[in-house]
Amino acid sequence: MNRLKEKYLKEIIPSLTKKHNYKTVMEVPKLEKIVINMGVGDATQNSKLMEAAVKDLEVISGQKPVVTKAKKSIAGFKVREGQSIGCKVTLRGENMYTFMDKLFSIGLPRVRDFRGVSPRAFDGRGNYTLGIKEQLIFSEIEFDNVVKVRGMDIVFVTSAKTNEEAYDLLSELGMPFRK
Repeated sequence: MNRLKEKYLKEIIPSLTKKHNYKTVMEVPKLEKIVINMGVGDATQNSKLMEAAVKDLEVISGQKPVVTKAKKSIAGFKVREGQSIGCKVTLRGENMYTFMDKLFSIGLPRVRDFRGVSPRAFDGRGNYTLGIKEQLIFSEIEFDNVVKVRGMDIVFVTSAKTNEEAYDLLSELGMPFRK
């Protein structure tokens, strides 16, 4: 069993139950999924960039990404409906905890001038979105094989009802929030 999942079951559930006065274990918020999204807008001109992004995302997440397509044409961005413009991966269960552990202990500390993530990126319904400027912070990515440095969005979807509950859950799981 993953060490973060074990910590959640043994330490975090009792701690959150005590702090928020939950009546049952089922009320305690949990991490439901992590969605990693990578926008590849320049793939409209060069399809090799999309293949490279998909490969990078697969190496980072350990799962095969889904290529996302444009819903409608936008002339200003030179995008046609149905064109591939990004890729995403949804992590659940064991993969989710493994990725989260890797992100908090290896990935984020490698960010230049890292002082913690903003505690204000909650959406009001207990979900947290984290933007990363480059995929090089992950140790699996080899610098020499990178076609183009690109960022990604990582969304932590929790079952928490409020931002405060989600903040408590994520900080207990080890999210390095800025003080």
